[in-house]
Amino acid sequence: MMIDFIELTRDNYAEACHVDREDIPSDFVSGIDEIMEITEYGIAHNCIGHTYIIMVDGVCSGYILLGEALRWETDPPQMQEQPFYRLMVFVISKNYRNKGIGGEVLEKVITQIYKEFGVRPIALGCHRDNYRAEEFYKKHGFIKTEYLEGNDYYFLRYPGQ
Repeated sequence: MMIDFIELTRDNYAEACHVDREDIPSDFVSGIDEIMEITEYGIAHNCIGHTYIIMVDGVCSGYILLGEALRWETDPPQMQEQPFYRLMVFVISKNYRNKGIGGEVLEKVITQIYKEFGVRPIALGCHRDNYRAEEFYKKHGFIKTEYLEGNDYYFLRYPGQ
């Protein structure tokens, strides 16, 4: 399978709207409308990072946003004093899951961000009832913390993991 990334813009936004995520509860992952808003905010404020549409063999099959973390009150204490990235969203269409695509995408995007902007820890929030995502992130070097932001547990990945 050929995996490519296209930067999300208003011009290709409609394509990202077709990602099949009907089996993902809205409280597990933000929708594409909110992701577009976050992306535009980041661009307007010169935040580093990328929001990509994930293309598999030329078909839009997901999206991912990994970028500079803005500080939140709920961030774990170990992230308070250092710059880090935040994985804001990562969605793979239902028909493309469990084929190794997600792991390949995650690692390629992390590598790209590190190469382009420098190496930093990464934080993400995972809904406390999203056990499949929790196992996926643990498999990819993220450590579950006891800290919550709403219903999301913080997961952290340090460089080299």
